[in-house]
Amino acid sequence: MTTEPQPLLRIDELSTATVWPTSAVVAPGGDIAVAGVSLAELAERYGTPAYVLDEGEVRSRARAWRAALPQADVVYAAKAFLCRAVVDWVEQEGLGLDVCSAGELELAATRGFPPEHIVLHGNAKSPEDLRAALRLGVGRIVIDSDNEIARLAAQVAGPDPQQVMVRVVPGVAAGAHHKVRTGVAGQKFGMSIADGDALDAVGRILGQHRLRLVGLHCHLGSQITRAEPFAEAVRRVVAFMALIRERFGVTLPELDMGGGFAVAYLPGDPAPAPSVYGRLITETLAEACAAHDLPVPRLTVEPGRSIMAPAGIALYRVLSVKHTGGRAFVAVDGGMSDNPRPALYGARYTVRRVGRASDAPMRTATVVGRHCEAGDVLAESVELPDDIRAGDVLAVPAAGAYQVSMASGYNMTGRPPVVAVSEGRSRLLVRRESFDDLRMRDVGL
Repeated sequence: MTTEPQPLLRIDELSTATVWPTSAVVAPGGDIAVAGVSLAELAERYGTPAYVLDEGEVRSRARAWRAALPQADVVYAAKAFLCRAVVDWVEQEGLGLDVCSAGELELAATRGFPPEHIVLHGNAKSPEDLRAALRLGVGRIVIDSDNEIARLAAQVAGPDPQQVMVRVVPGVAAGAHHKVRTGVAGQKFGMSIADGDALDAVGRILGQHRLRLVGLHCHLGSQITRAEPFAEAVRRVVAFMALIRERFGVTLPELDMGGGFAVAYLPGDPAPAPSVYGRLITETLAEACAAHDLPVPRLTVEPGRSIMAPAGIALYRVLSVKHTGGRAFVAVDGGMSDNPRPALYGARYTVRRVGRASDAPMRTATVVGRHCEAGDVLAESVELPDDIRAGDVLAVPAAGAYQVSMASGYNMTGRPPVVAVSEGRSRLLVRRESFDDLRMRDVGL
């Protein structure tokens, strides 16, 4: 008797549709394949914890942003996750790069990324950051505080002035958590429009012949699930551009509205398509400029998470299962050292066992890490099979952004590897951090 092969089901036929890469399919035996590669096999080959990036998903999401804003500059926010392969993907898909440090900038330079398509910003740029930016010739430096103006101008050797933008705070509250809301007063980023700091900074920059003010920069926060806050910010920033023209006789040609576009971490989470954000931002920009009789400036947006997060999957192996206090705790071989987001922001995730099928009923469990912190919780109150046991592999989707990039050396467990998958093949992008790596940094003897 011949057994018919089990058909592969697209992951979008399951309840977790919105949190997996488009290429994900349910494979026989309880596994999931991404870009034609088994997650269970990846866990065996590369060990756990490990991070998997679907290269095709990254590229398609980059293209979606380009299609949503064809007349704008799309700049990938490197802080979400950066490695040399990602630098190449970003350039090949026609995106610019937004960096926050000399380290990110130097990594891009090793791949020959065009410096004129790089934006450097940050609330406290070090002398090294500024020296690297000027030496490599980055296209834009975003000035975040008034004391940065003279310091930067003094380092510009010339003959051409450095093009700069001013980061302004429009007074618009947006973002999933108070720790990631940066468009309001009372936090460390930018200069307020309302209290006059931004206007004073513009005047000072215009008085520096080594700096050329080309536009304004605005970033509202992270995980913004609606386009309306961006529209309101556009209206306020354009009104400020009109005030700059009135006060100084200068019409600024560029406007960078930053990023912060939401992705789904749980099924049903709101995550508007790039076209939704793009349409409202561009329509509002045109209307606001018409109302103030201003030419429409060249628009820039900086998606990071919305390109990288949905392309990534974290893989862990279960170390123990404990039932105590009426709760089930599933402990894995990673934790807050490779994903601090739950501890920092109360982030929630979807979790699925891969590589082993069973008929066991689903039960509520909490997935915890291996570190010496009660707050080392990766996923609170998730549904897992009742027969979950040590050795099982767990997959956590939507893991491509702000996890490996924020990873630490806590407990000296070593940071995980990053593996790319594409067209049925896998390749190592970033190797696992070893004890030898940690030992070599310790030079105290």
